Amino acid sequence: MWTVYRQATASSVDHGLIEAAYAEPELRVLFPYQSHESLHFSRCTRYPYTHDVPAIVPVDGKYRVIGRTARSPHRPVDIGWADNPRDAVALVLARLPPGCGPAVVGTADDLDKEECP
Repeated sequence: MWTVYRQATASSVDHGLIEAAYAEPELRVLFPYQSHESLHFSRCTRYPYTHDVPAIVPVDGKYRVIGRTARSPHRPVDIGWADNPRDAVALVLARLPPGCGPAVVGTADDLDKEECP
């Protein structure tokens, strides 16, 4: 999926943000996906995705980094704001869950089964 985003020509893709995230090995091993122009990272490759890795939301030339209080995608919590993609990525890296990555083939439900037999 990284290749798709890096080569995309759609105006909804923030290439500076994609490249800043791709430059970090800890994020490069995760599955990236976009939703409403926000960049999310998942520990699995299929929907439903995990929601335990912070996401980056471009807002008026700045970057809002959000996290989740639970697996629910409906409870964003502000982690912080950044003026540029590199600083936004640094906020994500600082909040990665322990043992995060690489992404596994499957869904969040599959991942839960592996972690909690």
